[in-house]
Amino acid sequence: MLSKHAGTASAGRCTAGCSSRSAGHSSPAQAEPAWHCRERRKSGLPGGARHQRLRCHVLEEAAIAEPTLPLSEVMAKPRLALPYRVGHGFDLHRLEEGPYKLILGGLEIPHDRGCVAHSDGDALLHTITDAILGALSQPDIGQLFPDSDPRWKGQTSDVFVREAVRLMHEAGYKMGNVDATIILQRPKLSSHKETIRANLCRLLGADPSVVNIKAKTHEKVDSLGENRSIAVHAVIMLIREDLY
Repeated sequence: MLSKHAGTASAGRCTAGCSSRSAGHSSPAQAEPAWHCRERRKSGLPGGARHQRLRCHVLEEAAIAEPTLPLSEVMAKPRLALPYRVGHGFDLHRLEEGPYKLILGGLEIPHDRGCVAHSDGDALLHTITDAILGALSQPDIGQLFPDSDPRWKGQTSDVFVREAVRLMHEAGYKMGNVDATIILQRPKLSSHKETIRANLCRLLGADPSVVNIKAKTHEKVDSLGENRSIAVHAVIMLIREDLY
């Protein structure tokens, strides 16, 4: 769709009402938009280099294109082959007692409560998946694997990571590095971090030297600090394969 610019300039004058010739325009066709002339007047300069930098020609019929493509078509378009891509992921789940498990990085952590989720509730793998998808400018995990789809009920989250990794390779990238932070009041994760990292390295096909897992409490503040929820943040860098 095309929208018309509300302030099309009249012959010989800019949209702010000043004379195009006095503003430094050589012809009516070069009349400038109102905000350019206002900028010139605020600067106190009658024209010159600064004004020339600000001036632009009025587009034919002042037509400005507006994107109207649906998301599916936007996603199908070729992406820039950037040398590096950075993605951020975040996930949060409620923790409750009952038939729930606390699973992080594919490892079940002994605890008196677990994550309430449609899948297995692995907040770390969900976050890593979203970070990769974000770096690739792909739809997020909720769009690719919606919780309204019964196929993903109780699904182990390694499936989500493997699909994100497949898309990463398909786009011509490899894993640069991963930095993840797990926010959980309890239990302590120190004794589990290396196993979690090894699992993550295996899923990502990455060397342990580029995968980092940190664990923090929330100092007993809000639902995280009261052990009623768990959150994970992750930042990922992807590197174009031909640069390795």
